[in-house]
Amino acid sequence: MKLLLVEDDLNLCDALEEQLKAAGYEVDVCHNAINARYYLTATSHDMVLLDRMLPGKDGVTFLSEIRKKQIMVPVILITAMNGIYDRVDGLDAGADDYLVKPFAMEELFARIRALARRPRQIEAANCLKFGDLTYNIDRKIVNKGEENYILSKKESSLLEFFMRNSGQVVTREQILDRVWGVDGTVEDGNIDNYIHFLRKRLKGIESDVWIKTVYGIGYRLEEGALSETIKR
Repeated sequence: MKLLLVEDDLNLCDALEEQLKAAGYEVDVCHNAINARYYLTATSHDMVLLDRMLPGKDGVTFLSEIRKKQIMVPVILITAMNGIYDRVDGLDAGADDYLVKPFAMEELFARIRALARRPRQIEAANCLKFGDLTYNIDRKIVNKGEENYILSKKESSLLEFFMRNSGQVVTREQILDRVWGVDGTVEDGNIDNYIHFLRKRLKGIESDVWIKTVYGIGYRLEEGALSETIKR
């Protein structure tokens, strides 16, 4: 798993990073909300460990903002504030779990494992939502407004993966792993072809959702109107 650790206490941050890496996790580290937003929009993470009392913008405000942007990566909010209303505020802002300092590393590891077992971003009727699109996972149908659209099997898998990681950059290797499988055999150009097909499909249904190429890294699902040159 790849974790993003957001903690402004440098000594604690170093200690947590060391123990997380020793436990086998890949860890990115930053110390404020500005850098945390950059990490979440520039690369893909499986989970965020977020300190509540950050300099500048606090963790709860930051969390609420990224949830409004449909960045649904699981978040464990870490804080010394242990009042009932502190926990309620954190959970209502979009935290998936809440851990009070001081804590034992064994408890943090257990919470990471427990949260990793939960289904991600699955809503009522087993649907994913992003922008003006709703994707029914069971029926493999995309809904925009009152219209339903059926995608090919590979287009469906690709869109589902993008929607589960909306707002985050996904690499070609991650796409290959999650859509074709670790043992899947596919030529590199086929990924480009299916990205092209899915872009045409989204354009054809006049969705405000589009796929941005992040050069040298991968792709990111975006929403909102941009010029055709940037969009395609």
